[in-house]
Amino acid sequence: MAVSHSLGFPRIGRDRELKKALEAHWRGELDEAGLRVVGRQLRAAHWQLQKDAGIDLLPVGDFAWYDQVLTHSLTFGVIPQRFRPDAGQPTLDTLFGMARGVSKSCCGGAHAQEMTKWFDTNYHYLVPEFSADQRFQLSWEQLFEEVAEAQALGHKVKPVVIGPLTYLWLGKAKGDEFDKLDLLERLLPLYGEILGRLATLDVQWVQIDEPILGLDLPQDWKNAFERAYHLLQHAPLKKLVATYFSGLEDNLGLAVGLPVDGLHVDWVRAPEQLPLLIDRLPSYKVLSLGVVNGRNVWRCDLDAALQALKQAQVRFGDNLWVAGSCSLLHSPVDLQPEDALDTELKGWLSFAVQKCSEISLLGKALNDPESAEVKAALAESAQVQLSRKQSKRIHKPEVQARLSAVTAADSQRKSAFVERIDLQRERLQLPAFPTTTIGSFPQTASIRLARQSFKQGKLSGAEYTEAMFSEIRHAVQVQEDLGLDVLVHGEAERNDMVEYFAEQLDGYAFTRFGWVQSYGSRCVKPAVIFGDLSRPKAMTVEWIRYAQGLTSKVMKGMLTGPVTMLMWSFPREDVSPEVQARQLALAIRDEVVDLERAGIKIIQIDEAAFREGLPLRKAAWQDYLDWATEAFRLCASGVQDQTQIHTHMCYSEFNDVIESIAAMDADVITIETSRSDMELLDAFEAFDYPNDIGPGVYDIHSPRVPETAEIIKLMTKAVQRIPAERLWINPDCGLKTRGWAETEAALVNMVAAARQLRTQLA
Repeated sequence: MAVSHSLGFPRIGRDRELKKALEAHWRGELDEAGLRVVGRQLRAAHWQLQKDAGIDLLPVGDFAWYDQVLTHSLTFGVIPQRFRPDAGQPTLDTLFGMARGVSKSCCGGAHAQEMTKWFDTNYHYLVPEFSADQRFQLSWEQLFEEVAEAQALGHKVKPVVIGPLTYLWLGKAKGDEFDKLDLLERLLPLYGEILGRLATLDVQWVQIDEPILGLDLPQDWKNAFERAYHLLQHAPLKKLVATYFSGLEDNLGLAVGLPVDGLHVDWVRAPEQLPLLIDRLPSYKVLSLGVVNGRNVWRCDLDAALQALKQAQVRFGDNLWVAGSCSLLHSPVDLQPEDALDTELKGWLSFAVQKCSEISLLGKALNDPESAEVKAALAESAQVQLSRKQSKRIHKPEVQARLSAVTAADSQRKSAFVERIDLQRERLQLPAFPTTTIGSFPQTASIRLARQSFKQGKLSGAEYTEAMFSEIRHAVQVQEDLGLDVLVHGEAERNDMVEYFAEQLDGYAFTRFGWVQSYGSRCVKPAVIFGDLSRPKAMTVEWIRYAQGLTSKVMKGMLTGPVTMLMWSFPREDVSPEVQARQLALAIRDEVVDLERAGIKIIQIDEAAFREGLPLRKAAWQDYLDWATEAFRLCASGVQDQTQIHTHMCYSEFNDVIESIAAMDADVITIETSRSDMELLDAFEAFDYPNDIGPGVYDIHSPRVPETAEIIKLMTKAVQRIPAERLWINPDCGLKTRGWAETEAALVNMVAAARQLRTQLA
């Protein structure tokens, strides 16, 4: 019998219960016992949802209080010295300190661990910090407690752990230089201990996630896979190695030869690898096919998925398992409550609960293809796929005609940067080390209440506009009082940097409850691209024009770039990402030109997801970089030379894409550098990046307020890499998640640092 299983389930809850509990705990309104109750309730609910949908093997270990990689770091005792508790074992406070940083009252004001993107997704993980003398020890009981918890509820479980090679790959070596692979021999005994403990709990299968098998691996890492799994093969339990987000390609032979009991592959991302897998994976092993897309919201084409499964079933028989392509962490929880979507569009969608039903249905189709339930579901699926393909709401000839008329000249500024920057400096008259912020200011309770009241019809359009104008006036006044050089309007009217714009573009649809976790308690609600994209009217001009009218200082216009709009939405699957990005670029270009006409001198086009969109395999990089760079230039190149274009990128490794970032030709780029202690600037120095840079000088994801001396120290490092005349000073990201008190305190210190630097270095 084919087995249906889940690689992981969203942990946040249908109503973001985990987010709300975490934030209440951090505010001191919910004690640890209460927080743990919420965690137990969510896990129980999610296991039951999956079981009710027909999943045979339920995942355990996919729940995390902040991030699953951080959970593993505590499990393995990988706790940086600055967070190590004096009283022995780590606690939840230790975990949250590592994730968010801590104040002076604890650990001397330790800064949080670095955070970066989980492969090519919009999920973030906390980067493990390894030292040359790293020792591993079992320090966190969460996995074993949750296995016992699930079993007590009567569930058949499959614990999930990150594999040893992937865990080491994701971490960073700190201190003296050493090879992370040198740590493998020390780490493997801990895996043996974990597997042994799970065996005593009567667990039969464990899922070991090794997604780096989908990457271009150095030979020594490939060799390490063989060494590691040969050492682990004698550990109890059956082992399913899981890969996802990419095809195995040159690692296929390595993966099928590992001495484990099964292999999971992402068929959605790489269907072309199936014939080779069928041919080369021994039939006595389990082949788990990820045929339901865990990273998008469209209903599975059950017929296409079933055809692939049937090919594999011929060889593997009962050793064929059915699953999602990856963990459903990247999908919203449940489509059922979505009562605002029209019937046709809702019928095209599938969230985590529905994806579990699709997985189960495909398993039933293999085990009992003639059942009435299977036949009815396959017929319905075929009708849904046909209706979506034929729907007239998807294709717009006028959008396609405009895109076809684009020429190379449309993606070029009129003059080179070296000529533009002189005109811009003359026009803007800014001091050395100009200070600014990334765009957003705290989204207070009053802002959220006004937005909710407006949506519920309790506030008129005029009343809502005045409420937002009041917030803008406050933000502008605060910035003037602080002495910032380039101001922003604060984005009070914006619910999200993508959703706000998507709501004003044709071709987008929106959910009410389609939340997914980005990191910790931070959740986003991606919009859904269902058709050709265009801008019916101006989106931001009146808000920015109003803000500029409040001050004589320069006011930035704030937009989200086409690649980020695409990457942080659920995209179409019937046209290429390139086409969608270029359609978005033309829509944003119209807004850029309108802002310039309104007298706005600086326009920031955020491309936070530019690096995130990079394919996992280098062979596909150049194609992506070509169209992603062109999309940005297309949206930014309609202005005059004296209008300054900024862009912002966060939490990315830039070394391997620095040439393409330079090719975007933004006049100023702001980036995250505080958590990496300015290490990210090495790429800009080595490449001799030609344009202006604003290295983020403090971490906005942490509640701690940076000292002025700390900011000066970071900027002194920056000046050693980048000429002072090309440096700006700013936080590393927007401030919407922070409170006003800490925001103002941090910006006071930032402005003070800039003034001291002008005296010392300019």
